[in-house]
Amino acid sequence: MTTARAHLVDPHVTRWYHCVIRCIRRAHLLADGSQNRKLWLERRLQELTEVFAISVGSYVIVDNHLHVLVRLDPNAADRWSNEEVFKRWGRIFPPRAKTREVLAVSREWIKQCARTPGVLEQTRDRLRSLGWFMKCLKEPLSRASNREDQVRGPFFEGRFKSVAIPDTFTLLATSAFIDLVPIVAGIANDPESTRYTSIRARLDHVRSLRRIKDLKSSRGATGAALKASAGLEQDLWLCPILDRGTGTRREGMFNGVSLGSYELLLDYSSRLLREGQATLPRELTGVLELLEITPEKWQARLAKLRRQHTKSGYLATLT
Repeated sequence: MTTARAHLVDPHVTRWYHCVIRCIRRAHLLADGSQNRKLWLERRLQELTEVFAISVGSYVIVDNHLHVLVRLDPNAADRWSNEEVFKRWGRIFPPRAKTREVLAVSREWIKQCARTPGVLEQTRDRLRSLGWFMKCLKEPLSRASNREDQVRGPFFEGRFKSVAIPDTFTLLATSAFIDLVPIVAGIANDPESTRYTSIRARLDHVRSLRRIKDLKSSRGATGAALKASAGLEQDLWLCPILDRGTGTRREGMFNGVSLGSYELLLDYSSRLLREGQATLPRELTGVLELLEITPEKWQARLAKLRRQHTKSGYLATLT
């Protein structure tokens, strides 16, 4: 019997979950169509993080599936006013006239929703629900793509896979592996040349700030390195790699790990996965020691993730 999602996802156990969504029959449907379906999903992810009490740490979108590493922030939804709840919901499900024409999210509509018994509590719960987040990610693209392809039926597999992330080591390894999926699958040579990945979004954001020099200076676990990373991801829609670093009050992913160190870790890991061996950069030594991770332990975890995803068929259909 299939386990209900409510029993698989519990923010009291862990707030981090690795989710995988696959196209039906593993078909390369995200590579088809006149519109760029991968770009649509990337932009949709950003839009949903602005609406839901859910944040995205890492993602990758390839021809037949996508990985999303999410953090549940249920307490954020508790702090929203009643008006804020319906404004957010109205961005995804706006009011409509009898003719199905989209209407503006007005004060009158908000008041009407608030007066309906149970609607406020239901809407607030949905805005912190991983199931609803994924539903709002998948369904619009499914409908639009089916119309374009002139077909009916499911576009994605019925249920998305979700795996709880119990600790920092697993979180770091999962995030890195997600960013490295195109390299593991042989469709990119290095992290910087990947497309539709969180690492590409992070690096593009740094380039837009003209702070590549600061990115390189932020490699390592020293105070100077962490200071150089100040504000690098302050205005980026993704969770910052560095948790509450200098120049940002946003909750991030890892204590003592800057974006520069993370990028260097990906480069090192990509060589491990491609060649089976690599020399650990000096700047990463202190970072791994801070996280109590040995190079051997790191390589073993990456190899395990690769075996798991190859066995499940998520990598085999990409090469």
